[in-house]
Amino acid sequence: MAIDLVPIWAAIMALAVFMYVLLDGFDLGVGILYPLAPSTHDRSVMMASVAPIWDGNETWLVMGGAGLLAAFPVAFAVLMPALYFPILLMLLGLVFRGVAFEFRLKATRRRRAWSAAFFGGSFAAAFAQGLILGSYVHGFNVVDGRFAGTSWDWLHPFVLLTGLGVVSGYALLGATWLVLKTDGELQRWARRQARRALAATAAFIAGVSLYSPFVHPRVHERWFTESHWLWLAPLPLATLGVFWLADRSLRGARSQAGPFVAALTIFALCFAGLAVSLFPYVVPHALTLQQAAASPRSQAFLLVGTLMLLPVILGYTGWSYWVFRGKVRTGAGYG
Repeated sequence: MAIDLVPIWAAIMALAVFMYVLLDGFDLGVGILYPLAPSTHDRSVMMASVAPIWDGNETWLVMGGAGLLAAFPVAFAVLMPALYFPILLMLLGLVFRGVAFEFRLKATRRRRAWSAAFFGGSFAAAFAQGLILGSYVHGFNVVDGRFAGTSWDWLHPFVLLTGLGVVSGYALLGATWLVLKTDGELQRWARRQARRALAATAAFIAGVSLYSPFVHPRVHERWFTESHWLWLAPLPLATLGVFWLADRSLRGARSQAGPFVAALTIFALCFAGLAVSLFPYVVPHALTLQQAAASPRSQAFLLVGTLMLLPVILGYTGWSYWVFRGKVRTGAGYG
């Protein structure tokens, strides 16, 4: 009896996307907050807080893209032309952010320019990821398994709203990361920024959540059919509860890890809500996971290497965070 590998590949893809959003989200958030920092010294500490781990976080982006091409090639062929400009903007932003890390350290006369590139690249990458998410929820014009829309279909109010929502969410992750990794006046500043970002994120989540059921009938049916909303209701209620806990932990001076854990939990609950809204589609609302999947032999062949590689990625990710645990101090690097 043949084993259906599509659910396994769907779980791997979901893990890759989730890990990337959580891990690269907070260092993009640090870049978004970067120009608001109280002083040049504080900006250097902010960069030092993510310097040891930012490039490793992007491993999950590579894994997600490669896994989509390998396991769901039909979906890859639809999504790449549909999201061409948002993906291009994201990649350019990530390149600028990465180059700015190294060049700012060495620059003397043009340090401000590289600081601007660090902020601009972080903001562009975060906003582009929001555009990709909004376009994904909104759905694509697919005819006979092929993208039949234009490269500008992402210019939609819902998509732009989602883009700004991801920026505010990443700023929340970045601010709570700084609460965890810094102390003194910079930490107090990060708490104030985190509370502002928390309020903005709550507003955007509410706006997107109220808007999304009207973007496509299937999403509306999934959430508001009587047989569904009763068992889905705990999800938004839990999200409200975590927002309350996050605000409470930010108001107290003692909580160090609490705000960051709460922010991660908010993203996890939003990710779960997205999965509920779109499952079993890999190209909403046109192609299911089964319809877009590669042949069983291809899935099996690629799964062998993936299952060997995945523990290695998880292992060195966890090890890097363990090695660089604790507070960031002056002179930690990237000054």
